[in-house]
Amino acid sequence: MSQLLRAEHFRTTPAFYFLLMILGFSNKALSQAGYWQQHVKYTMDISLDVNSNRFTGKQLLDYTNNSPDTLRKVFYHLFWNAFQPNSMMDNRSISWGANMINGKEDWDVRVQDRIKNLKPDEIGFQKIKSLKMNAVLQAFHTEETILVVNLSKPILPNTTVHFEMEFEAQVPLQIRRSGRDNPETKVRYSMSQWYPKICEYDFEGWHATPYINGEFYGVWGDFDINIHIDKSYILGGSGYLQNPQEIGYGYEVAGSKVNRPAGEKLNWHFYAPNVHDFVWAADPEFIHVSKKMRNDLTMHLLFKTSMSPEKSWLHILEVFEQALPYIEKTYGPYPYKQYSFIQGGDGGMEYPMATLLNDATGYMHEFMHSWFQGMLATNELKYPWMDEGFTQYAGARNWGYLNKDSSFDQSYKKEYAAYFNLAKSNFQEPMTTYADYFSTRTGYTYSSYYKGCVFMAQLGYIVGEQNLDKILLEYYRAWRFKHPNPDDFFRVAEKISNMQLDWYQDFWIRSIKKIDYGIDSLWEVNGKTKVRLRMLGQVPMPIDVLLQFSNGSKELAYIPLYSMFGTKPEEDKTILRFVYEPWKWTSSTYVFEINHKLTELRNIEIDASHRMADVNRNNNKLELKW
Repeated sequence: MSQLLRAEHFRTTPAFYFLLMILGFSNKALSQAGYWQQHVKYTMDISLDVNSNRFTGKQLLDYTNNSPDTLRKVFYHLFWNAFQPNSMMDNRSISWGANMINGKEDWDVRVQDRIKNLKPDEIGFQKIKSLKMNAVLQAFHTEETILVVNLSKPILPNTTVHFEMEFEAQVPLQIRRSGRDNPETKVRYSMSQWYPKICEYDFEGWHATPYINGEFYGVWGDFDINIHIDKSYILGGSGYLQNPQEIGYGYEVAGSKVNRPAGEKLNWHFYAPNVHDFVWAADPEFIHVSKKMRNDLTMHLLFKTSMSPEKSWLHILEVFEQALPYIEKTYGPYPYKQYSFIQGGDGGMEYPMATLLNDATGYMHEFMHSWFQGMLATNELKYPWMDEGFTQYAGARNWGYLNKDSSFDQSYKKEYAAYFNLAKSNFQEPMTTYADYFSTRTGYTYSSYYKGCVFMAQLGYIVGEQNLDKILLEYYRAWRFKHPNPDDFFRVAEKISNMQLDWYQDFWIRSIKKIDYGIDSLWEVNGKTKVRLRMLGQVPMPIDVLLQFSNGSKELAYIPLYSMFGTKPEEDKTILRFVYEPWKWTSSTYVFEINHKLTELRNIEIDASHRMADVNRNNNKLELKW
C-alpha cells in the first residue's frame, strides 16, 4: 500500500539525507572549475568595390592565450570558400537532398545544388596574402574553409601576440546566410562571415570546424571596423557607429548638419565591444528608421519593401516597446546600446547586436538569440539545441505574454506538435549529435528547435515554473559573456531546484527514448480509491495526477521521480496537493491511494497542464460517469 503524505508533512529518512551528502547534492558548483576563455581584439580596414564585388582588407588581431596550454598552431575560418563547386557545403547539401521526407527532397531549399553551378564571378572566396605574428612572417596553408598556421614560435600561456594579416575576398552570390544580390529581397550585400576569423580554443582544444551547414562558435573580444564603400550605400551592423556626423543617413544627431568628406567612398567606422562576431549589410535603397527604447538603448530598422510593406517593418519597433521590459525581467538585461533589424540574408540569422531578416517576420526568435548564443555563447555546432531550442522557447513564451494568452497549450502548441512528429518518425537522432552529422536536415531542425524547446518547457514541469524562472536568470547571471555547455546549465538548474537532474539529461538529450504514461486501473478498498498508473514509454518522469470529484473539489497527486531526490514546490495553491513516495523508474507500475470513494471520482488526468511530452495522451485521462 502506498503511504499518503501531505506536502507540508513530507519527511525524509536519515538514510536519504546521507545519500544526498555523498552525492554532493547541495554543494554543486555553478561553473566549470578553473574556467578560462581566450580573448581577441580585432582592428580591420576593408575597401569594397561594388562593381567587381571584391574587397581587400587588413586585419590586426591581438590574441590573448588565457589557457594553461602552449599553442604551436592557430586556425582561422575562411567561411566564404564554402561557396565553390564541390565544397563540403555543396556535397553535404546534395547528399541531404537525396533523402526523401514526406515526398520532398530533404535539402535546404536555399542551397539545393546551387553551389555546383556557380560561375567564377559568382563564387565566394577569402584568400590570405600575408600573415605575420609579432612582425614575423608565418607559414600557412588553406584547406578549403580552414586556414592552418604553423607558428614560428609558440604562444605561451597567459600571453598576448599580435597578428597582422592582409587578405582579399569575393562576395558570393547569395546562397546561405551571406552573399550578394538576393533575387527575393533585392538586398545587395549581406556581409556575415565576411572576415578571416580565428577559431575558438577552449578546454576541449581547437574547434577548427569546416563550414558545412551548422552555425558558429567564436572568441569573445572587441571589434574595431572600418568599411570603405560607395557613398550611395547605407549600412547597418553590429556595434556602434563612431562617425555618424560624417555618415548621415539617419545616424546623425537629429537636426544637426552632416559633413561628408570628399571622395567617392564613405568610411563607416564601427566599434563593437565584448562580442564574438561582427555582421553588416549594405544597400543604396535601405530605409533607416530608429527608435529609443530607453535612454541607453536604440533599436534600428534597415529595410526595403521588397518582401514586406513598410508598416510591417515599423510594427517591429512597436512590439519591442511592449515586450522589452518583460524580456529583460524574464531572461536578464540586454547590455548593449543598440540593436539592428536588417533586411538581408535568406531567412533569419542572428549576430551580436544585429540580425539579418528576409522579411518582417521571425524577428522575435532572432532577437532572443541575443541571450541564447549572443550572451550565453554556447558552441552552436555541438549544442544546437541550447541556442535554437532555448530561443524557440523564449520566443513562444514572449508571444504568449504579448497576446495575453500565456496558456501552455497555446504558447507551445506548434513546438510540441513538431516534437511528436519527430518522436514518431524514423529520422530522430540524439540531441548530442553534432549539427553537421545529422543524417537528415529535417532531423537536425526538429531536434534542435522543437525538441530543444520542449526540453526547456518540460523542465518547468519537472522543477516548477517559479524555479524555472529563477534558473533562467541565474544561468544568465553566471554565464553571460562566457561559453556554457550543457553541464553548466544543468548545474545551475540543480542548484536552484535542489534536485538531481542528470537523469533528464541522459534520457532527453542523450537518447531518443519517449515518454508515455497511462492510467491502468481504479478500484476501491475500504472506502478508499486505489489508482494504478503504468509507465509505457522508456523515459521516467515525475507525475502530476489531477483528480476532480462529484462535489466540484479537486486534488493533485504528486509523485516525484526517485532519481530527482527532491520535490518541486507547490504550483497552484488553489488545489490541495498530496505528495507520495517517489516512483522508481525500474518499476513499470505505481499504485497510490486517495481518501475518496471510487463513485465520488469524476475525472482523473495525468499532467493536465500538458507540459510533459507524453507521445500518447489518449490514455492519460478518464471521465467517470456513475
